[in-house]
Amino acid sequence: MKRDLKPVAFLAKCLADENRLRILLSLKNGEKAVTEIAEELGLSQPLVSHHLKELRRSLLLKIERRGPFIFYEMTDPQILQIIEALDSLATRLLANRTLF
Repeated sequence: MKRDLKPVAFLAKCLADENRLRILLSLKNGEKAVTEIAEELGLSQPLVSHHLKELRRSLLLKIERRGPFIFYEMTDPQILQIIEALDSLATRLLANRTLF
C-alpha cells in the first residue's frame, strides 16, 4: 500500500527553517503578538510576520484578533514534542558523525 507523504513533506518544509522553529518554541507558553515575538527573538517585525504567515499557511498557528492586535498561538501543542524529538535525533546523529 502506497502512502501519500505529501502532507508530511509540506509540514517538514515549513519546519525546515530555524527562525520558524524558534517562533514555535517562543509560543510554547501561550499566545503572543508579533511585536512580542520579534523582541524576544531579536528579529525584525517584517521577518517575523513573514514566518508567521508561513506557519499559518501550514496550519501550525492560529490567530485571534483583539482590537488592533493579532495574537498567534499554536494549533496543536504536539508540535513541541516533534521539535524536541527532531532535536534529540539531530544531536545524536551529529555527535556520531565522522564525515560531512
